[in-house]
Amino acid sequence: MSDLRKYVSKRKAVDVAFNENYEEGYQAFKIGVLLRQAREASGLTQEQIAEKLNTKKSAISRIENHAEDIKLSTLEKFAAVLGCKIEVSISQDNR
Repeated sequence: MSDLRKYVSKRKAVDVAFNENYEEGYQAFKIGVLLRQAREASGLTQEQIAEKLNTKKSAISRIENHAEDIKLSTLEKFAAVLGCKIEVSISQDNR
């Protein structure tokens, strides 16, 4: 089980609101977690990312924790600082 799946499973078990709104917020949550994991893997702190993006640590924290309303250009800049790139795909909803 991936780190992301482990985290989600644990969080669903202890946070009722998170569990109830999981499907709705999953994509934004996943983006934030992936960005945080990439940042940590790069060895950079939120402060260092903020400095490179000419913003504040609180803005980086918001991106990592509440990425539901983030511009694609911001994601690309964040990823670039980490030496990564953003890939976007579109798929049909098969509910």
